[in-house]
Amino acid sequence: MPELRSLGLDGVLELTPRRYEDERGFFTETYNAATFAAKGIDTIFVQDNHSYSAKAGTLRGLHYQLPPRAQAKLVRVVRGRVFDVAVDLRRGSPTFAKWAGIELSAEKGNQILVPAGFAHGFVTLEPDTEVLYKVSDFYSPDHDRAIRFDDPEMGIDWPVAARDLLLSEKDRGAPLLAEATVFGEAA
Repeated sequence: MPELRSLGLDGVLELTPRRYEDERGFFTETYNAATFAAKGIDTIFVQDNHSYSAKAGTLRGLHYQLPPRAQAKLVRVVRGRVFDVAVDLRRGSPTFAKWAGIELSAEKGNQILVPAGFAHGFVTLEPDTEVLYKVSDFYSPDHDRAIRFDDPEMGIDWPVAARDLLLSEKDRGAPLLAEATVFGEAA
């Protein structure tokens, strides 16, 4: 059974699977539907994604998909380290626009569960970082959205200075939260 820890936002959890180590290395079960269900996590994942970032300071996010194609994500690092963030985008939620962040690393083997209704992003803290994540719905370009990583309304405390970040054009041009369509609004 993985160890679970709430990150202070409804449904956003750190999961740390148990590792079995010996002189050869380790074995860990990173996902098991029955084990997760026994912990109250009944999300069905339908797609796995793999992200590689060559340089430290690569920021990916903040991304989300609107209903009916909203995605929950189960994110882990298999090489390197990231600072991973979830932002509550559920209009009317008591934690709307609040964020939770955690360092994920291959060494620790921890994961973050980001429920549907939240934006997700991360910044790499080491070069040659690889992130694997499961999602609960398929990618849909028509429902894909992004918000600015540096929006002052959210005030995310990224561990890398904005001037040192590597961003895609999509992320650089993302709207502020006040200009974005979020959960609980018509698209």
